[in-house]
Amino acid sequence: MAVGTFNIDRLEQLEAAQRAAQDFTSEEAPWPEREELPESTVSAPTLPEDMIPAPLRPWLVDIAERSCVPLEFVAAPAMVALGAAIGRSVGIRPGRFDDYTVVPNLWGGIVGRPGTMKSNQISEATRPLRNIQAQEWETFDAFEAEAQAQVSRIEAEIEAIKGEMRKAARSSGSGSKQQPSLDRLQEQLAEKIEELEAARPVPKRYITQDATTEKLGELLKENPRGILLLRDELAGWLRQLDRYGREGDREFYLEAWNGTGGYTFDRIGRGTVRIKALTMSILGGIQPGKLRGYIDGALREGAGDDGLLQRFQVLVWPDNLGTWKPVDRWPDTEARQQAYEVFHKLVHLKPVEIGAEQDGQDDIPYLRFADDAQELYAEWRDALENRLRSNALADTPAFESHIAKYRSLIPSLALIFHLVDWADGAPAGPVSLDAVRLAAEWGDYLEAHAR
Repeated sequence: MAVGTFNIDRLEQLEAAQRAAQDFTSEEAPWPEREELPESTVSAPTLPEDMIPAPLRPWLVDIAERSCVPLEFVAAPAMVALGAAIGRSVGIRPGRFDDYTVVPNLWGGIVGRPGTMKSNQISEATRPLRNIQAQEWETFDAFEAEAQAQVSRIEAEIEAIKGEMRKAARSSGSGSKQQPSLDRLQEQLAEKIEELEAARPVPKRYITQDATTEKLGELLKENPRGILLLRDELAGWLRQLDRYGREGDREFYLEAWNGTGGYTFDRIGRGTVRIKALTMSILGGIQPGKLRGYIDGALREGAGDDGLLQRFQVLVWPDNLGTWKPVDRWPDTEARQQAYEVFHKLVHLKPVEIGAEQDGQDDIPYLRFADDAQELYAEWRDALENRLRSNALADTPAFESHIAKYRSLIPSLALIFHLVDWADGAPAGPVSLDAVRLAAEWGDYLEAHAR
């Protein structure tokens, strides 16, 4: 594959898939070269089947065929859901001699008019992760009463120790007889406080749909792997960020996209909430008309030009749903089950299982590229950096900012593809050449939709 652009075979496959999804005429303009931004009338390509990781391909193709929608309608949300399943459990260090780490949390969604079945396809693509979340709620509900009873018992013991400390402090005769008793009670109290924190029931969360920024902070404090913000309509979420008094929310989300840092809230009412691991994925649908206003804001280099919109790297915008071809059959349960098993294994992934390294106990475990994969990634990165430093995108700074963020997108996708194969039985170890090659193709494909 020629790095930085589609090869001829891939371009022919994309064009063939696009013709199959739409009724094109010979007078229509072909898909242009990637060096120049096309006009808005140029069609976005449809995702070919072979760009779906093999273990998930039958499942996603089956959903798209039975719904009669472009494959990217389910594939793009599935990639975001996979990144959320992995979260901060493992990252990738794309540089051969660098400690820069990328976490595979992704932001993405579907752009389409009302009635294009955006919500249904997002629901289908995230069903495995939502099922895992439902199972976690069942487990939590089953043990919550017992855990709360244990918490109450420890709280009573803490109150008893505090009572003994008050008695000891009030007792006559300070000095050698009083101080040892207080020291012993203080040690007991500290142990009980630690026991109380460990006993408090905390549900595992993989998904949230509607939460304030402060509540998200609490959820992330309790779930350091990260969380997926799943919104039926992204426009509603974006409007929240524009409300008076919520200006700081944008900064919170901008930092949450990086996935590698922490965050601290200081509020009079809530006190201090320290989030050691600020990692968030975002997924939803949005209508073209509502999106255009935010695009205009990013282009005007004003308040909306803060890189928020450019962080939606896995955003697809098909021209239409294609020709209606009804498919009347039951879902492929075997393919669905295979996909569910992949998600389940990724959610419960342990870094040692995949050969990940870790510098320190609190550092993010990481993989690197295999040698041949590193060579391809270096070639791709050279092409990207030379392009960003040329005048090719000088007239479109907002788009240039979006493409610059592919520095993290390609390693993230490569890690996801590699771990999907591992979850399906492939060997553990460095990220493979095939994973990097597929990630580069996805980068070209997503850029075509971003244009």
